[in-house]
Amino acid sequence: MGVLDRAVDRARARQARVVFPEMAEPRVAAACARLTAEGLAQPMGLIPPSDAMLAALVEGRGLKEPVARRMLERPLYRAAAMVAAGEAEAMVAGADAPTRRVIEAAAIGIGLAEGVTLPSSFFLMILPDGRELIFADCAVNVAPDADGLAAIARASETTAKALLGRAQVALLSFSTGTSGAGDSVDRVRRAAEITGFAGPLQADAALNPVIAAKKGLGAGDANVLVFPDLDSGNIAYKLTQELAGAQALGPILQGFRRPVCDLSRGTTVDDIVAATAVTLALG
Repeated sequence: MGVLDRAVDRARARQARVVFPEMAEPRVAAACARLTAEGLAQPMGLIPPSDAMLAALVEGRGLKEPVARRMLERPLYRAAAMVAAGEAEAMVAGADAPTRRVIEAAAIGIGLAEGVTLPSSFFLMILPDGRELIFADCAVNVAPDADGLAAIARASETTAKALLGRAQVALLSFSTGTSGAGDSVDRVRRAAEITGFAGPLQADAALNPVIAAKKGLGAGDANVLVFPDLDSGNIAYKLTQELAGAQALGPILQGFRRPVCDLSRGTTVDDIVAATAVTLALG
């Protein structure tokens, strides 16, 4: 059984309430109809601001009441407050909103999970040959430092264990081991030291056991690829999607107290349905 089948089974078992603040968008509306028809979730639009939402922002997140009331007038923030208040179990947005707005609303309204210092994102990549990989971070952090890379790697390990059943994390670079030098390599090397994950690794050494053996670092069986910056991560997932025909689900946010999915603005109805199921499988 593949990762999507497992995610669908988990979503169907949960029957979670999922708030879609962009419910009027045609692709979102069609996806919500399918989620309902297939019994995968209970999609819901925005509901009027409630005392519970206000309390979630004021008491739970430390906002002043006038600020919280203003926040509840904004769709993304109200959706996040619905999740924080327990009026929905997850939030799916981004078909019409930029990633930074979705993250901002989730960070203020929901907050980070305990022990998490940096929100990040991942794409679930499903290749035509059946391989399933986590790519991170491809949508959020532009130029993370060593501590940021370490935080992304740890969050991605948790994600991979939940979705794929195992996590073999590789911190990628243009250099493997001690063969290269430079600021970017040093950042990746420091992140590897902080986390204990394999790195710095070139992509072939991360994925190919024969090359990994020759280069003497890692086992070549990584299923979590952590990119050194947003340029490389975003380019890599799009190339894998376009040239290898991979299905790319995401970006799905990680590190928040409750499940949040940030849709690509080029998302399709199928993508929304699948990404919602994956998001719920993490909850």
